Amino acid sequence: MQWATSDLCDAHDDVQVAEPRLRHVGGVTQFCGPVVTLKLFEDNSLVRSTLEEPGAGRVLVVDGGGSLRCALVGDQIAALAVRNAWAGIVVYGCVRDSAELGQLPIGIMALATHPRRSVKRGEGQRDLPVTFLGVTIRPGSYVYADADGLIVAETEL
Repeated sequence: MQWATSDLCDAHDDVQVAEPRLRHVGGVTQFCGPVVTLKLFEDNSLVRSTLEEPGAGRVLVVDGGGSLRCALVGDQIAALAVRNAWAGIVVYGCVRDSAELGQLPIGIMALATHPRRSVKRGEGQRDLPVTFLGVTIRPGSYVYADADGLIVAETEL
């Protein structure tokens, strides 16, 4: 797959560009795919159950409310995503086990790392538009991420 977010921005004026606050923590820095969205706060139960499904090259976008108080993805959940063929995970929040995440063949972007795990109450919502870092991401939109940043398109580019 040959593309760069900068080239896609040049060719498509209608793409949304996320504010540059996410950092790469996975072992892959270029990834893309159709989106599945989650909206939750400091509870990663829905993250795990979603990543237990076949990914088929999709990207899980987790709106964690920007919380910097606990991690929503760690090495075990990320390994589950790899086993189930997810292309990537974008977390508007924190992840942990960053050394292990960096060794996995999956794209992962997050605001920061945090050693504390999340709670497990089974709370959250799936498949609704989420807005953070200046972009609105809808289920079925496409996310493209590389070393230059993250962009969102309504259709595959």
